[in-house]
Amino acid sequence: MTPSDAHARVGLFGIGLDTYWKQFPGLRERLEGYLGRIEKKIRGADVVAAGLVDSVEKSEAAAALFRTRDVRLVFLAVSTYALSSTVLHAVRRIPVVVLNLQPEPAIDYARFNAMGDRGAMTGEWLAFCQACAVPEIASVFHRARIPFRQVTGTLDDPEAWEEIQGWVDAAHVAAVLSTTRLGILGHYYNGMLDVYSDPTQLSTAFGVHVQHLEIGELNVARKAVTTGEVAGKEEEFREAFDVAADCPREEITRAARTACALDRLVRDRGLGALAYYYEGTPGSEEEDIVTSVIAGNSLLTARHIPVAGECEVKNAMAMKIMDAFGAGGSFSEFYAMDFNEQVVLLGHDGPGHLAIAEGKPKLKPLGVFHGKPGKGLSVEMNVRHGPVTLLAVVQRAEGRLALLAAEGESVPGPILEIGNTNSRYRFSLTVKEFVDAWSSQGPAHHCAIGTGHVASRIRKLASLLDLEFVQVC
Repeated sequence: MTPSDAHARVGLFGIGLDTYWKQFPGLRERLEGYLGRIEKKIRGADVVAAGLVDSVEKSEAAAALFRTRDVRLVFLAVSTYALSSTVLHAVRRIPVVVLNLQPEPAIDYARFNAMGDRGAMTGEWLAFCQACAVPEIASVFHRARIPFRQVTGTLDDPEAWEEIQGWVDAAHVAAVLSTTRLGILGHYYNGMLDVYSDPTQLSTAFGVHVQHLEIGELNVARKAVTTGEVAGKEEEFREAFDVAADCPREEITRAARTACALDRLVRDRGLGALAYYYEGTPGSEEEDIVTSVIAGNSLLTARHIPVAGECEVKNAMAMKIMDAFGAGGSFSEFYAMDFNEQVVLLGHDGPGHLAIAEGKPKLKPLGVFHGKPGKGLSVEMNVRHGPVTLLAVVQRAEGRLALLAAEGESVPGPILEIGNTNSRYRFSLTVKEFVDAWSSQGPAHHCAIGTGHVASRIRKLASLLDLEFVQVC
């Protein structure tokens, strides 16, 4: 997972029936041992443990604990049969995942039946009785309109624990988003209607705080940059990029100065993501700034502060989500279709996520920024070969947001060496099927591309945030 100050808190409690404890000595202690094993295996979150809940009073106490500790997700470990009345209070208004984890794949029937003492045998059976309570709990949750999810397996089941970890990761990302300050610098690219969005809806859906910024702030910061800071940033460029020999010295210095100013703006404003676009009048200081931001924005993106061009605010959120999942998240759009190789080329001018590049990204001079004013340095990179996930934040006609994902592969082959990020992607669908399926969901023409297959985790995040989720492949 991506390092973050926003460490998710998840609740954990087991359930049982207090009537059993006197009837079956040692059963409660055994079940508490199961609960301890589960707690130790949860990674990447602070676990708020409420212990074994076996009465309505303990359920109410667990609910109070989870509220005061601000947990984002509760794991309900079904330890044995328990009354649903002991569950209901503990999980109201908090997303819950029911863990139906048996201690072993099966009861040892021969050993069980040889025990002789039917009371002891019943106690042994109750230690395997997780599935008994699950339908009752599910019934009550449905009738109470409490959303829930289930994971079924054993205490040592790798598939079940992959699923559990996915929920922990989703809770972590939800926590990251809720503490993210999203900067909006400048304005939308005029006429690019698909990127226009509702910042209020983004704040409501993800919990982010939107901060509108003035280009003058960046200008003031740029004028305060020292010669030493510029020299240090130029050295950082040489470490991060394969700097093309034809990059003019003055362009490197110009980009370095702007990069230092961007660092100051991000630090002073506490930004966790940024969407930007500006043009300025010809020859103005503002134009000088916005034509020299690409290198610095790429460095910021690699430092977990994703930057989306053309003021594509929705895609800044998609990039932040991918980065918080540890997958990167590079700004992309459809470039071309290769019907011969059945691959789609996606990329973009402007910043890329340097941490997920295949090889060292190139820094190249461009005599013209297509569709934009000015000229300057640009980044050319290829996303690391292997599994990838595409993510778009989609705004529906009624205003609600949805998460749209696709899984595929970044594959080797020729790219367009034009000083832009671009890569070749192959999907389980044909090129025709993929482009049609993706576009039919109504996304903007931008998306975020990250490494690894993380659609199942994005699905869980959507569930926690009560957002629609669509996966086309």
